[in-house]
Amino acid sequence: MPEIRLERSDAVATVTLSNPGKLNAVSVAMWEALAEVFARLSQDEQLRCVIVRGDQGNFAAGADIEEFPQMRSTMAQGMHYHRDTIARALDAIAGCLHPTIAAIEGVCIGGGLEIACACDLRIAAPQARFGIPVNRLGFALAPDELRHFLQLVGRATALEILLEGRVFGAAEAREKGLLHRIVDDVPAEAQNSAERIARGAPLAARMHKQLVRRLTAQPQAMREQEYAEAFAILDTQDYREGVQSFLHKTRPVFIGK
Repeated sequence: MPEIRLERSDAVATVTLSNPGKLNAVSVAMWEALAEVFARLSQDEQLRCVIVRGDQGNFAAGADIEEFPQMRSTMAQGMHYHRDTIARALDAIAGCLHPTIAAIEGVCIGGGLEIACACDLRIAAPQARFGIPVNRLGFALAPDELRHFLQLVGRATALEILLEGRVFGAAEAREKGLLHRIVDDVPAEAQNSAERIARGAPLAARMHKQLVRRLTAQPQAMREQEYAEAFAILDTQDYREGVQSFLHKTRPVFIGK
């Protein structure tokens, strides 16, 4: 059963992405639950830190593509899916009142990497795998999802990752600025990091987050016409080819239409 689990130990909360039969692929219900959970956590001023992890040895393999034919088959559905569902969850994580740590093991692909990028710190295992291979599915990363990713890694690295669609290891992820640390025992190091944060002054931690957001250059808000252009790709034959090829485990043939 896909779910978002929430546990708390003293001043540290742990949010677990759980859909183990699909490498913790994030379903619509899970995206919605993430937004709700982080909204609640931001209201709890007794907390000091939040750890985000995946279930059973993986972080998350992206969005649940098996839902796409029902939930994301038209441009209108796609705009709702990305702007109202995924973006809401990512903004809730990025805007969390408390410092957040992504504890990454196994696959951290697509939407999983987007969740990790919305966190403040990222700690990964040496065997972890990263990438955003949406080009194989015939569509582009949605604007509100690209925003968090782009702010973290910059233009050159973002384009390399998105244009090649390559999956790469933890050492390269650290070189690209995606990771802070690579450790053998990710849960232990994430807990140690959270405890170090929790021992600090919570008002200072919250102000640091606020000031970093304020002093980071923000792009001009996109116009509705620009959103429409970005999502028009969902009405193309290439998009349908990409999704069907993924579901049937065949190699897609893209024609540029």
